[in-house]
Amino acid sequence: MNAITTRFAAALLLCLAGLAGATGTAAPAAVLKGEVLEVREVDSYTYLRLKTADGEVWAAITKAPVKKGAVVGIANPAVMRDFESRTLNRRFDTIVFGTLADANAPAPTAAAAVPQGAKDTAPPAAMPAPVKVGKATGTDARTVAEVVVGRDKLKDKSVSVRAQVVKVNRGIMGKNWFHVQDGSGSASAGTNDLVVTSKDMAAVGDVLDIKGMVRTEVQLGAGYHYSVLIDDAALRK
Repeated sequence: MNAITTRFAAALLLCLAGLAGATGTAAPAAVLKGEVLEVREVDSYTYLRLKTADGEVWAAITKAPVKKGAVVGIANPAVMRDFESRTLNRRFDTIVFGTLADANAPAPTAAAAVPQGAKDTAPPAAMPAPVKVGKATGTDARTVAEVVVGRDKLKDKSVSVRAQVVKVNRGIMGKNWFHVQDGSGSASAGTNDLVVTSKDMAAVGDVLDIKGMVRTEVQLGAGYHYSVLIDDAALRK
């Protein structure tokens, strides 16, 4: 594993650990900076071949107007290994997913660390306290705890959940990633929190009607996986 892969594989683990419900405070990943050597556009992504201090690396961001020769920064860098792009008909040994950032922005330090995702929304002091949210309505309505506990029976089925957003991570692998809670379940048992992916956007504190497919044993890069999440959800306030 080369230097660039090692560095950003660690960033991926920090990012995904936050999404998986890890507690405590972790320093956000530094911005990946580099000169754009090549640009490849597809429907949802802009692929960039970058010249960085550690060598060349491919990156993918939500589609944006980037020119060859520009110096860019990739925020929230997350490394994926053996990633296959069907639109490009190409497999990347390693690729960095993230969002376009100011290449001149200073890297965050441990002293300025915030919970994962808070930098996309609000500082910890502004984050709302957990609240009790009324259950969604309809035949497919479930609480957060019911989805987590009943995941095996709900696998690949559509569910509706009404819950509050407590964490946000934007633009990872073409989706926005959320932690949601509704007051059901137990933190000690790990049944009070649920990960949701969506192309829609929301902020910490929003109470949403969430409708999507239950996926179980979802495998991601760096050996990380989720036992359950709601995928490609539609979000409505």
